[in-house]
Formats: sequence, structure tokens, C-alpha cells
Amino acid sequence: MRYTVDERHERILELVREHGTLRVTDLAAQLGISTVTARRDVEALSSGGRLDRVRGAVSWPGAPEPARRRTLLGAGARPAPAPAGEGPVIGLVVPQSQHYFGEIIRGVQETVQSAGGRLVIGLSGYVPGQDEVQARRLLEAGVDGLLLTPGWMRDGAEPDAPPLDFGVPTVLLERRAAAGTEAAELDSVCSDHYAGAGLAVRHLMSLGHRDIALLAGVSATGVQVRDGYEAALRAAGIPRPPVEPIELYVGEQGLRRVDEAARALLAAVDGGKVSAAVVLSDTDAILLLQILRGLEPQLQVPTDLALVAYDDDVAVLSDLPLTAVAPPKYEVGEAAVRLLLERLQEAAPGVARTARWHLALLPELRVRQSCGAELKS
Repeated sequence: MRYTVDERHERILELVREHGTLRVTDLAAQLGISTVTARRDVEALSSGGRLDRVRGAVSWPGAPEPARRRTLLGAGARPAPAPAGEGPVIGLVVPQSQHYFGEIIRGVQETVQSAGGRLVIGLSGYVPGQDEVQARRLLEAGVDGLLLTPGWMRDGAEPDAPPLDFGVPTVLLERRAAAGTEAAELDSVCSDHYAGAGLAVRHLMSLGHRDIALLAGVSATGVQVRDGYEAALRAAGIPRPPVEPIELYVGEQGLRRVDEAARALLAAVDGGKVSAAVVLSDTDAILLLQILRGLEPQLQVPTDLALVAYDDDVAVLSDLPLTAVAPPKYEVGEAAVRLLLERLQEAAPGVARTARWHLALLPELRVRQSCGAELKS
């Protein structure tokens, strides 16, 4: 049955009056409308004081707490329990579930579960347009808020950037938005890769190295690491890098690109231009070591080249354990969920809204053998 807006609002009021409190997704199913439409309707009704919003649900003003989260089922049917308790349903859109994002997802999932909520994930695969597709899909599934890692975003200033306002509380995850963009008005939680690169450079300088190269691919992390690396050099009185940053990959990773990077690095060391390097990521650093051992002239780490990896997923598993900068991935996921839960609470009527947060968590330097220091971990 098709309703006018007014008819739909009246029907929503009737259902909520009858049940006390109902999930927005239940209302959508009962009325045969999308979750997005139902959410807009209850926002309009709650703004007018006719209903109260309660974390993904809507309640009749003054309804007792036990009436919450009943399901719309036929007479005599048993109500279905909330999937993971009485907490919110959180949507997470990330480019992939492995590599860098695996530990972030674990932090998100465990924090959502500890809040009695449920996590629903969408994978964009770095495919243009899929961030929005996955976000819309999760909204249709009834999520109360979104954690979003736009696969297209590197520095937040990309031209023709798609909109990020999906009508629910949203927190950017591991992305830094450029000033003056729409994304800059959202909450965000990320690793401070800018400072993390500085940790690597300062450690190498403490060992006497000033000719420090950077090897990195083109990515959101790579943009910040490069900026931090160059800023740390300038802070030490070095106006420019000894060689231009060596690209490990553009788009897809591959051994051919790492081999080219290894040869460029070998030439820089052999020519006396470089004595140390920062490599993003540690997987690439391990591959780099393997290739360097097969080239002529042979280059020994750390005797001929001190090396710091960036990421620390598998750096300690190298046959020569790698000193590495470790972004606080689990803590980023944890902090993002806690911030989003606060925003969901503030969406309730009568709750004051606080200032937006751009939260950056500092990585940790884990010193091992690849930069000439003693093994510590």
C-alpha cells in the first residue's frame, strides 16, 4: 500500500503508540518503505516532539524503558531477540578486511560487542563509487551509525569527491580530510602517520644518519608518511631529501615495482647519497631485503643501510627483525566506535551536542635489528 507523507506519519504514530517503542527497521518493514524513508519520517516526528528517538528506535513520549525494541510480528508470534543485545547496530565501510584493516576491524568489532551492539560490514574494494553503494546498503539494513573509510580519499582534497552525508551519525576512520571540504566537518579518528614518519626519521638521526631515503607507494597512509618524513628532515635542518622518494607501487603492488625500487635504492647507497631508509610497508621492506641480497654489489642491512619499516604487521617475522613504526590500529577502531556511540546518544531528544573531534593517535616505534640497534622486542 502506498501512503502519502501525512498518512505515513499517522500510521507510524499509531504503531508506536500501540507498541511503546519500535526499531526504525521494524517500522520500515511494517509500512513497506525503505529504512532511509522511515528514518527521515521519525526524524521529522521527533523534531516536532511527537516521538522520542532512542538509538535506532523510536518511542512514544513517556514510554517505559522495558517497552523498547519490540518486533512487529503477527498475533501469537514470539518476538525475535535483538541480534547482539540492546545496543546499536554499527555499519563499517572499509576498502578491505585484511592487511592494514584487519586489526582495525578487530578493534571495532570487540568494542561494538562490549557495548551490546552488532557490527555490519561493507567492503568497497577501492572501486570507485562503492563507498556510497556500501553505505546505502548498510543504511537499508538498519544501521544506526556509520564508520567510514573512503577508498578514494588520500588527502581529502580530491576533486569531484562524492558526498559523505548519509543522514546518520558518521565517523571517518583512518582518513584525514582537507580543510574546507565537506569531510572536514565530520568526526574522524586516525593514526597520526605524519608524526609516525617523524619517529622513524628522528630515530635514524639519533644513530647518526642524515641521508635518509623514503620508499612508499601511493596511498592515504603514503601521503601522510611522505609529508611527515619531509617535515622531520626540515626540522633537523635538512631542506630536502637526499633523493626523491622512491615509489614502491602505483595502484597494484607487484614484485617488478619492488625490484625497481631495490635497484634505485642500491644505486643511491652505492653512490654515497643514502645511508638509511624508511620503507612503507614492512611487507615491502621484507621483499626489498630479499631482492637486495641477490643484487650486485651486495648491500648488507644494517651495515651498509639502516632500515625502518612502517606498519609492523609482520616486521618482527623477517629473518632480520625489522625496526618498525606501529600505528595503533586496534585503538583507532576502538576510539572510533566510542566516539560514534557518543554521537548516537546525542541524537536523542534533549541531549546537548558537543564539538566535533578530529582525533589522531600516535604510532609507536619498535626498535629491532635492522637499524643497527640491539634487539629489544
